[in-house]
Amino acid sequence: MITPVLPTYARADLEFEKGEGPYLFTVKGERYLDFGAGIAVNALGHAHPVLVSALTEQAQKVWHVSNIYRIPGQEKLARKLVDLTFADTVFFTNSGAEALECAIKMARRYHYAGGNPERNELITFEGAFHGRTLATISAGGNRKYMEGFGPDMPGFQHLPFGDMKALEAAIGPKTAGILIEPIQGEGGIRVLPGEQLRRIRALCDEAGILLVLDEVQTGFGRTGRLFAHELSGVTPDIMAVAKALGGGFPVGACLATETAARGMTVGTHGSTYGGNPLAMAVAEAAVGMMAAPEFLAHVRAIGLKLRQKLAMLADRHPAIIESVRGEALMLGIRTHVPNTDLVQALRDEHLLTVGAGDNVVRLLPPLIIDESHLDEAVEKIERACMTLEAQLAQAATAAQGAQ
Repeated sequence: MITPVLPTYARADLEFEKGEGPYLFTVKGERYLDFGAGIAVNALGHAHPVLVSALTEQAQKVWHVSNIYRIPGQEKLARKLVDLTFADTVFFTNSGAEALECAIKMARRYHYAGGNPERNELITFEGAFHGRTLATISAGGNRKYMEGFGPDMPGFQHLPFGDMKALEAAIGPKTAGILIEPIQGEGGIRVLPGEQLRRIRALCDEAGILLVLDEVQTGFGRTGRLFAHELSGVTPDIMAVAKALGGGFPVGACLATETAARGMTVGTHGSTYGGNPLAMAVAEAAVGMMAAPEFLAHVRAIGLKLRQKLAMLADRHPAIIESVRGEALMLGIRTHVPNTDLVQALRDEHLLTVGAGDNVVRLLPPLIIDESHLDEAVEKIERACMTLEAQLAQAATAAQGAQ
């Protein structure tokens, strides 16, 4: 018999009652160190007092009025985002998938407005994850997510990640733009080298097409910069963001240059809840903290220390850890054992992590962690590795006995 909640998730048998900083507490009072952060959402940890204050203050005023009317919080946050980025304008959404939907529509509409409606295809890359709507799963191209939901939506061409020759050959008269994550999260913390992103930017300029970045997971300090594309010194034409933007409150945004947004006139796009006063109040407070230079410097410093500690663990446990990859506090451990085994072993040590493609375990802690949290996490990871090593040894002994 089907459950009241649609059974589309393989949930862990854990229930959390409250959170504080980088910790979550179960209904039984057990404490877990959260290095998943709601999949890179809780960048400021749990129950941050500044965010709680912003939410409760706004909750006593107005929650929702719809976009029929001016929403001062939107104007305030949009101005802040414009001042901090390449963008000239912002559209607010409820999620990353919706931000990507807006970005896809905007890229197509740009060429339509320029008299080239045939330019309606976006080049995307294998291993990408852009959301769960029909358009965004078609953009991602993962057959597992498309199964049973066909036919695929047209307008997307999928290429191997990092294959520059294939990319150059794929750009044609129907190409509207290139959609890419600077670092693939779901795909396994696969980092696009800076020289490749710079080349992609040049290809877009040469072909008169748009560079569309998905920074839903990489954005707002996760890589030690406000946005990951800053590491390469390039700027996109359109960028989708979400996750950390609201520090846990559902909100996303599509940022764009004035030129890229030329086709998005009155009536071409909309959202009932997008940019509601509650979301704007929390996101404005969150961005104010995450954009501070000293905050980003902390992420870079603490991320480097974590990377170094993980490298030492890899040296001590080569049977478990193959390699460590990523930037700052967006790190991945590629394992020799099934990554699900390491995720579970870490959960048994009360450390929460997130699996990913390419047999990777993602470490996405709140950006507010300090060295004591690093030490605690490393101890838990080491114990988990030792547990898995013991299991491997036991399995090898059993196999020898069976011969």
